[in-house]
Amino acid sequence: MRIAIAGGGPGGLYLAVLLAQLGRHDVTVWERNSPDDTFGFGVVLSDETLGGIEQADPVVFAAMTQQMARWDDIDVHHRGAVSTSGGHGFAAIGRRELLRVLQHRCAQLGITVHYRTRCPDAAVLQAEHDLVVAADGVNSAVRAARPADFGARVETGTNRYMWLGTDRVFAAFTFDVLETPRGVVQLHGYPYSDRASTIVAETSEPTWERLFRDRWTRDLGPGQSDLGSVELIAELFADRLAGAALLANASRWSRFRTVRTDRWHVDNLVLLGDAAHTAHFSIGSGTKLAMEDALALAACLHEQPDVATALAAYEAERRPVVASTQRAAAASQAWFEDIDRYVGQERQQFAFNLLTRSRRVTYDNLRTRDGAFVERAQRWFCGAGPEAEPVPPMFTPVRIGGLALPNRVVVSAMDVYSAREGTPTDFHLVHLGGKALGGAGLVMTEMVCVSPTGRITPGCTGLWNAEQEAAWRRVVEFVHASSHSRIGVQIGHSGRKGSTRLMWEGIDEPLDSGGWPVVGPSAIPYSARNAVPRELTAGELRGIRDEFVASARAAARCGFDLLELHAAHGYLLSSFISPLSNARTDRYGGELDGRLRFPLEVFDAVREAWPAERPMSVRISATDWHPGGVDADAAVDIARAFAAHGADAIDVSTGQVVSDEAPEFGRSYQTPFADRIRNSVGRPHRGPAVIAVGAISSWDDVNSILLAGRADLCALGRPHLYDPQWTLHAAAEQDYTGPGAVWPDQFAAGSRRPRTGRTDGPPPRLDFVRRGPVSTRHARWDPTGSSHDPTAG
Repeated sequence: MRIAIAGGGPGGLYLAVLLAQLGRHDVTVWERNSPDDTFGFGVVLSDETLGGIEQADPVVFAAMTQQMARWDDIDVHHRGAVSTSGGHGFAAIGRRELLRVLQHRCAQLGITVHYRTRCPDAAVLQAEHDLVVAADGVNSAVRAARPADFGARVETGTNRYMWLGTDRVFAAFTFDVLETPRGVVQLHGYPYSDRASTIVAETSEPTWERLFRDRWTRDLGPGQSDLGSVELIAELFADRLAGAALLANASRWSRFRTVRTDRWHVDNLVLLGDAAHTAHFSIGSGTKLAMEDALALAACLHEQPDVATALAAYEAERRPVVASTQRAAAASQAWFEDIDRYVGQERQQFAFNLLTRSRRVTYDNLRTRDGAFVERAQRWFCGAGPEAEPVPPMFTPVRIGGLALPNRVVVSAMDVYSAREGTPTDFHLVHLGGKALGGAGLVMTEMVCVSPTGRITPGCTGLWNAEQEAAWRRVVEFVHASSHSRIGVQIGHSGRKGSTRLMWEGIDEPLDSGGWPVVGPSAIPYSARNAVPRELTAGELRGIRDEFVASARAAARCGFDLLELHAAHGYLLSSFISPLSNARTDRYGGELDGRLRFPLEVFDAVREAWPAERPMSVRISATDWHPGGVDADAAVDIARAFAAHGADAIDVSTGQVVSDEAPEFGRSYQTPFADRIRNSVGRPHRGPAVIAVGAISSWDDVNSILLAGRADLCALGRPHLYDPQWTLHAAAEQDYTGPGAVWPDQFAAGSRRPRTGRTDGPPPRLDFVRRGPVSTRHARWDPTGSSHDPTAG
C-alpha cells in the first residue's frame, strides 16, 4: 500500500514508523521545515500513551525514555504560599529531542522524508496513493482547502498566551498565579529535560491591554519573538525563575484556537492530530493526541480489510476519546479565562479548585493520589481543628437564610404527576417522606401550581384550596416527625407549557381532550404542536400575582421550611424572562429589566406574604441553549436582581424554555452556570446560597463541586429515584458517621454496607519483608538523582 503523509511533526513521523514496521506499506512523508526546525519546547505524555508507544515500538520508547523528565507533584503558588499535591505521574520530553528520536527511527526503517519541501496538492496525492494522511497541524492546508468536506469549526479563546522556555529546571508541574495591580497573570511550567523547562504565560485580554500593550513588539517576522513582552514576563515571575533566563523561540502572544471537525476522512484522505482537533494546552498535549491518533490509525489499517473500513474504524475509535478530552479542555480553558473569580479563594480551596477544574480529576480521585492534600482542604472547608476528623464536604452543615440544614444534599424538585384534581395523594407522602428518610438535608416538592389553569398536566399538584392544604400539611408533618430533613415547597404557574399530557404519555404534548386555555407574556407557542397562549393583560398579571401570594400563605400554614419560586424551564415566570418567549412592548417586555419586572413583582409579593424567618429560593434557567435567548451573562444579572430583592438561594438549572434548544449534555453539565453565579453574586460576595443541579449523580462529584466552591449545595433528582436512601448510602460508602447523615432508628441496622460476596481471611505471607502502608508518591524531577518530599517538615 502506498501512503503519503503531509506533515513531519511527531504525529506524522510516528505514524510512518508504525506503518513501516507492519512491513506492507510504502510510506513517504513531506515536511516543509528543516529537520532541526521546531517551535515550542517540551511536550507532556501520559503513562497510558507511553505504554502504547512501548508496546508498538520498544526502540522508540527506549530512546524517548533516555531523554525524559519524570515527576509526580503539582505545585500551586497563590498569594505567597505554595500548595503541593502528589501522586499525579508526569513525563515530558523536549519537542526537538522527540523529533530527533522519530527522525532517526525513520532513517533506520528506510522511510523517505522530504524536508524543506511543500507537500503536493492533496488531490494529486490521492490519485497516486492508496492513502493520504494530513498531519499538517492546526493550520492544516489540507483541511483548509476542503472546508465543506471536513466541516471544520474553529473557536478562539479570550485569553492571550505565549510559549517560552527557561533554563531553570522545575521540580514539579508549577502553576504560579500572580495578582498585579493591573490584573492576574498566570504561569504554567514543567520540566522536560535535565537542562530546561517549558513555561506558558497567560492572561486575560483586559490585563494584557493594561500590562503588555506598551511593551508588545509589533509586526514580527517569521520565527521572531516578542522580546519586549518576554522581558516583562521575566520581571513579573522573577521569584519563580530564581535568576534563570527565559528562552524564546518564535514566542509571541496568541489566542488558543480549538479546532473541531464533523468528519475526519473523505475517500482515501484522513486528518490526524491537530489537523483534526485541538485541546487547550492546560489539559494536555496536542503531541500526545497526535501520537495516540497514529497508534489507532496504524492498528486499524492493520486490522481492517480495506482503507475505507479502516478509516471508519479509526474515526469511530478515536472520536469519543478526543471529544471527551476536548470537553475537559474546554472546562479547563474556561477556568483560566475566568480565574479572576477564584483568586480570592482561600489557598487550600483555590488549589483544589484548580486541580479539579476540568472535572476529570475529582475529590475521590485526588484522595487516591494524595489523601493528605484533600484532608487539608477538607479541614479548612468544615472548620475542623488539627485533632478533629475531617468531614466530607457534602456532610458539613449549611444555612439558607435562617434555615439550618444538616448536610448539603437536596432532593431536587421532580414532577411525579400523581395528584387528583391538584390534591397530593399517598404517593406524594411515600415519595417525599421516603426521600426525607434517606437523609438529604432538604427535600423539595414538585412544582406546586397556584391555580387549576396554572397546572402543567392533569396530574400536577396545587395549593389553591383547603383540601390540598390539608394533604400537604400531612406530608410536611411526616417529614418533620420522622427525619432530620427539612422540606421546601416550589410554587409556580405553567404558562404556555400547560394543558399537556403526563410525562410518560408524551412530555410537553398537548392534551387530546379536557385541556384548558394557556397564557403567556406573548402569543408565542412553545412549539408548533402546542397551543398559542393568550397574551396576559396587566390586570390578569395582578390576578396571577395574587394567586402566588395565596399559595405562599397556604404553604406557610402547612409548615414548609423553605419556599422556592419557579422561574425556570419555560413556565410562566421564566417565559417572561426569556426574549424568545416575551415579545411585549409594554413595561413587562423589552430589555432584561422589563422582562424581569413581573417575576420580581411576584417575588416581592410572595416574600411579603411568606414568614420573614423562613428562606426563599428562586429557580432560574441560566441559559436557553438557543441563539438570542438568555445566556450565562444574562443569568448573572438575573441572579443579581433576585438577590437584591432578598432571595436567600438561587437554584441554577438551564433550558426547557424553547422546544428547539440544543443543550450541551454531560456529567454535571449545568454546574459551570452555578459556579459562575456563585462566584459573581453568591456567598463569596455575601450573596445568596447557590444550588447546583443537573446530571450530578455521584457523591464524588458532589464533594468536588462543594470543596472547589462551585456551589453551596447540590440538588439531585434521578439518583434519588434510583435510590431513595442515596444520601445515607453515600455516607456509608465514605465511612462517615455523624450528624450530617443520621439514620432513622428503624433503619440503623442497615447503616453498614452489606457484604456482597465471599471474603477470605488475611493472605498468606509471600513477601520476605512486609510492605509498609501505601503512601503518596511525591517524587520530584531532579536531574542529579536526589529527591525529597516537599510536604516533609
